[in-house]
Amino acid sequence: MPAQGKHRRSPSTSLGRTLAAVTAGGVVLALPVIGATSAFAASAAAAAPQAVAPAAVAAPVNSVAKAAPTKHSVVAGETLSKIAREYSVSGGWKKLYEGNRKIVGSNPDLIHPGIKLVIAASSDDKAAKASPSAERGTSTDRADRSERINAAPVAQAAEQKAVTYTNDLDGWIRESLAVMAEHGIPGTYEGIHRNIMRESSGNPAAINNWDSNAAKGTPSKGLLQVIDPTFQAYHVPGTSTDSYDPVANITAACNYAADRYGSIDNVFGAY
Repeated sequence: MPAQGKHRRSPSTSLGRTLAAVTAGGVVLALPVIGATSAFAASAAAAAPQAVAPAAVAAPVNSVAKAAPTKHSVVAGETLSKIAREYSVSGGWKKLYEGNRKIVGSNPDLIHPGIKLVIAASSDDKAAKASPSAERGTSTDRADRSERINAAPVAQAAEQKAVTYTNDLDGWIRESLAVMAEHGIPGTYEGIHRNIMRESSGNPAAINNWDSNAAKGTPSKGLLQVIDPTFQAYHVPGTSTDSYDPVANITAACNYAADRYGSIDNVFGAY
């Protein structure tokens, strides 16, 4: 409306222009003046909204980026509670266990090193807004993707290295220590190794068929020479139920020693 007011003339002014044109003998001369003024006003009025349009088009539009679920590889000493706190899982360890029940098993207190837990994206992650591509720049996106791709194999290799145990006495003791740490069972590498060498010389298939236990039908078995009743009573959930299994045998024996002597480290003879 301001554009039309700018070019509007009062009736007296228009009449003066018309009379002047008649006096000049060219009646038609008044028509172009009026017509040109109207046309210019219309053009200005029509052009006004067009000047605003680019600003509306140029307004940035934010898009919402949903974070993909994260996978966490369990390492020795971790618990569901600890992992839930680390990732700020809504609902705590119960929610984490609910989403990984098939992987963890029936006992949420026991998670084995090496298993991969799915950490659901949090509500904050889902609501995160991505910056417009024009602001960030294509070259920056490519650099970020390149860094993530190059870093992935290194992270995976580190995880695999952290949870790999050799299939020998050293590996069995170290894996047992990891399980013991999850369940709060005390003991050290030196204490376990010392007792194993005395009881079985490091032979996981060792069995004692001559002592009083054997006479009762319950011979001592395995690396730490555990009888079946003791193995079953102190068996650690998540380990094998075979008393000859090296890791299961060590952890059960250490659990028993902790209950009776405070720690396997305190055992220096027949126990």
